[in-house]
Amino acid sequence: MCGKTTLLRDIVRSISTGIEEISFNGMNVGLVDERGELAALYKGIPQNDIGIRTDILENIPKPIGIKMLVRSMSPQVIAADEIGTKRDVEAIKEAVCSGVKGIFTAHGESNEDVIKNPILKELIDEKIIERVIFLKTNENGRIMRVEEKIC
Repeated sequence: MCGKTTLLRDIVRSISTGIEEISFNGMNVGLVDERGELAALYKGIPQNDIGIRTDILENIPKPIGIKMLVRSMSPQVIAADEIGTKRDVEAIKEAVCSGVKGIFTAHGESNEDVIKNPILKELIDEKIIERVIFLKTNENGRIMRVEEKIC
């Protein structure tokens, strides 16, 4: 409840559509929306703005969706919410070996929390995760600060 999913949606939209102020034209993004929270598809049409260059796979397990996107949609970036299984890691590694970048969310309140998670630790140890961003909230769930850790 600190805004991970909302932040991921905003990042996907920015990468997909581009950012005019910094002359960034955008990239092809593949989004695995396992629970339908990011794009909120209705009859195949996203109800949330996730960018003009975003292909979406909804209601499919992340590992299968990641592999399908890499094989069929040619994304430059893949995004998924709440990674955390061994199968997620295997799919992410395959995508990275194919030259695809990734943006993923996971649970963890501190760098120590992340390193204690064997799934995330594996991605950090293998230099697949380049940086971790922590959202620090107050008791009302409002983001008070953002902390970045470069791995």
